[in-house]
Amino acid sequence: MAERFELPAELNIYSALETRDALLAWVAEQTAEGRDLLEVSARDVAEVDGSGLQLLAALANGDLPWHLVEASVPFMAACRTLGLGKWLDGRTLKTGATQ
Repeated sequence: MAERFELPAELNIYSALETRDALLAWVAEQTAEGRDLLEVSARDVAEVDGSGLQLLAALANGDLPWHLVEASVPFMAACRTLGLGKWLDGRTLKTGATQ
């Protein structure tokens, strides 16, 4: 099973650069290991803005497909607000109802 990328609790403009660097390093590692699907978890995301979601939109333009495996309530609300509800299709998605 592939290692998941855990998005930070604050997925916003203030953490965008650091998150981007970590995400790019993780994608490179997963590519080197021959992964054919990336798994991203947003279970710990408590605060999210457009900058944070842009990181995932950029990931969608990469060479490897990705899917969300867990999502917090704030993350799901932000996705729906910005028209990114398709990321929440529910095939393997677990939601965090406590946030």
